[in-house]
Amino acid sequence: MTTTVVLLHGIGGAAWGPTLPALAPAPVLDWPLPGYGGSALLAETSFAGWAAALRTALDARGIVRADVVGHSIGGMLAQEFALAFPDRVRGLVLYGTTPAFGGRDPAFAEAFLRERLAPLDRGVGMAALAAEMMPAMLGPDAPPEAAPAAIAAMAATPAEAYRATVRCLATFNRRDDTARIAAPTLLIAGEKDPLAPPRTMERMRDAITGARLVVLPGAGHLAHLEYPAAFNAALREFLRGLPGA
Repeated sequence: MTTTVVLLHGIGGAAWGPTLPALAPAPVLDWPLPGYGGSALLAETSFAGWAAALRTALDARGIVRADVVGHSIGGMLAQEFALAFPDRVRGLVLYGTTPAFGGRDPAFAEAFLRERLAPLDRGVGMAALAAEMMPAMLGPDAPPEAAPAAIAAMAATPAEAYRATVRCLATFNRRDDTARIAAPTLLIAGEKDPLAPPRTMERMRDAITGARLVVLPGAGHLAHLEYPAAFNAALREFLRGLPGA
């Protein structure tokens, strides 16, 4: 039986369009974070709660083990899931993500939340917020189709879900647990990623036994949209090399 690939999107929503054909013939679960894609928010938004909800989703589909691909905050959830339920993960792809949010100073998180949520507090809608934020996530030479896809995904995100997810992001810290990740792991970084630069992902690679890092030249935070051929090639090579593939 072919192993299911679970896709965990970033805070801007799911935009996996160029990735999906590259995963065939494997079954794919494009799992929306709670509150996204028409799903309900959890009673309490937390990484532990998300990981438990993902396990429930796998159980409901009869998926015993999966290959988990997480981007940005989805990569944080992928780490959380792999640490909480290691027997459920055959392979792990951590893409454009970090082992912890920001610095150790609580003032950093407070300033981040004020900055990220201020536009919504002023009455700016998600569509306008997406148009303002998403282009800055791309590398300097991103193809013209990348920004519209990213903007459309974020614009479709409910403001309530975005608020809850941003607040959850600021709580993440698995810095001291990264070395406990046991699944075969691939890390993918964009050379020009402003949020998860290669140097950060190099430290993650060094902390995870046997992990490998691929840096995609010129790519920003949305490499799967900017350079889908290179991103898909790295992803396919890793998945095909997993035990039982």
